[in-house]
Amino acid sequence: MRAEAQAHVDTIKDALSLLRRFLNWDVALRRLDELNARVEDQALWNDPKAAQDVMRERRRLDEAITATRDIERELNDTAELIEMAEAEGDDAMAVEGTEALAALASRAEADKVKALLAGEADANDTYIEINSGAGGTESQDWAEMLQRMYTRWAERHGMKVELIDYHAGEQAGIKSATLLVKGENAYGYAKTESGVHRLVRISPYDSSARRHTSFSSVWVYPVIDDNIEVEVNDSDLRIDTYRASGAGGQHINTTDSAVRITHLPTGIVVQCQNQRSQHKNKAEAFNQLRARLYERELAEREAAANAQNATKTDIGWGHQIRSYVLQPYQLVKDLRTGVTSTAPADVLDGGLDPFMAAALSQRVTGEAVEVEDVD
Repeated sequence: MRAEAQAHVDTIKDALSLLRRFLNWDVALRRLDELNARVEDQALWNDPKAAQDVMRERRRLDEAITATRDIERELNDTAELIEMAEAEGDDAMAVEGTEALAALASRAEADKVKALLAGEADANDTYIEINSGAGGTESQDWAEMLQRMYTRWAERHGMKVELIDYHAGEQAGIKSATLLVKGENAYGYAKTESGVHRLVRISPYDSSARRHTSFSSVWVYPVIDDNIEVEVNDSDLRIDTYRASGAGGQHINTTDSAVRITHLPTGIVVQCQNQRSQHKNKAEAFNQLRARLYERELAEREAAANAQNATKTDIGWGHQIRSYVLQPYQLVKDLRTGVTSTAPADVLDGGLDPFMAAALSQRVTGEAVEVEDVD
């Protein structure tokens, strides 16, 4: 088989292997049989919530198993077609088969990522919180670039974005911002972006045109729906109000409508100022707090599950996950997975899918990648 076709075959087989490993294939097949039997039991439908949960799990498993089997069948059929074409010297058929493999490889990668989004809150909307690091205007400008990057990523996927909180920099950029991204699997895709992001470029604010390094942190946490319970005691909260501020226009209020909530046991602070109404800002800030507390619980669960895993790293400030180099060369490099792009303009315009897919896969395999940072 030609090298190009073989490369597509390898990609498809890698995706299938990860899917089977993630699903725990034999266990998944038995579980699907159990769910099918429960659906046939009329007693299940006396409890609408239980029935909904069963149908949701059944649909997810059935879709993943069916997609895996379809890809395996098409891979075998297409590979046989190419081998027959090459044996008969039919170049046109071999090219057609290779093109079919390329399309199948893309589909396998998409199905793999979709199957990996099976976490408790992966299907939910998400908050993306961005904070500039030390460095004044440089890091604040970088934080605003990240805000635009995630906004464009969401727009590429047909998701809606709301600016929940915003604090402008002194000269340019932002000190911090919180986005609410609404769309299918928004949290599942974006959750791998939590960490510190590093920018290397010739500073537009340096008259000597020197190269500068800037850092900003990103924190991603899911919007909590009614299916997830998070207990918050009023006695654990300190609620402050203040006057909203921002770049101007709709961000400026003349009353103390902005709300900041501090969760005293954990020190978590959330704030909202995008609404004119203090009541609405308080409700949104409370939703953010529940989401942050839930994300904290998820991180603790993951840490416990990976206590013996040497590749486990902390999520949050101080852990650099990706470098974006704009000068003297063009390169974006993920320091967890080794995925790179020589088109940083596209990445900064929302082209994040390859990075997210690789990070999701790594969570399943647990395989560490030795990656050197870029200067």
